[in-house]
Amino acid sequence: MSGKYLVTGGAGYVGSVVAQHLLEAGHEVTVLDNLSTGFREGVPAGATFVEGDIRDAAKWLDSSYDAVLHFAAFSQVGESVVKPEKYWENNVGGSMALLAAMREAGVRKLVFSSTAATYGEPDEVPIVETTRTSPTNPYGASKLSVDFMITSEAAAHGLGAVSLRYFNVAGAYGSCGERHEPESHLIPLVLQVAQGKREAISVFGDDYPTPDGTCVRDYIHVADLADAHLLALKAATPGEHLICNLGNGEGFSVRQVIETVRQVTGHPIPEVVAPRRGGDPATLVASATRAKERLGWNPTRADLAGIVADAWAFAQNVSN
Repeated sequence: MSGKYLVTGGAGYVGSVVAQHLLEAGHEVTVLDNLSTGFREGVPAGATFVEGDIRDAAKWLDSSYDAVLHFAAFSQVGESVVKPEKYWENNVGGSMALLAAMREAGVRKLVFSSTAATYGEPDEVPIVETTRTSPTNPYGASKLSVDFMITSEAAAHGLGAVSLRYFNVAGAYGSCGERHEPESHLIPLVLQVAQGKREAISVFGDDYPTPDGTCVRDYIHVADLADAHLLALKAATPGEHLICNLGNGEGFSVRQVIETVRQVTGHPIPEVVAPRRGGDPATLVASATRAKERLGWNPTRADLAGIVADAWAFAQNVSN
């Protein structure tokens, strides 16, 4: 059965891939994006595009929509530390305005793009949804605040909501891929070295208590992530706020990622060991048991070489 969905932030990396998946499933999609970090050409063909801010969502949202999928957020951890007000205003203030617009329009289903940054430096690995939340930066704190907001909205007003807490998203899907400015994610940074756009990749610390001394992270293919959003739409239950972690359940070290990029691209990747960054836990790996049980989600693109190959193909196409 087809539906009509508003995708906020649908010109960005994850939002555009989810919008494309919705269209392929036969749904009607409207993308709302102010293009502050997204790209007009990232909006999938077939989607209706509205250039605007989520604080003004009430202008476009009406009772004809079945649900909202909310990706419109600033997500640079470093920037959030030096410009916290930007993150509180957009991520929290914008989400509050969006929830009000949904309430007014009678749209009672939401899938929210949350993050593993809500957990901060975890006490246990793999991380489950009941792990203590203790974000170490304003970005993670802003996302956690929205999760609290959604929980109270569901309890008070019957919203059916699912928050999906991503770990490290990577890869590409067709013409939709990762291109942040500035870029802070490991795989696209290493690919920039392969492309000759930077001389070397910095390894921030090689003395962690991990098998090769470098940080270990859980990488998930963006298309697997998109699959989870469509399943979350079906799972959203009135009056309930379900929170699910999304990851592969296994980690890859920084050096494993670099070596995989060498193998996939055929390029030497010089690396430079730099001091540890504050707040970088040794290992961040998700338990996705709840997502598998409640959403019926099962990632099928967990191979690191495949993830890197898709990201490499996209990076080359963007450069051409």
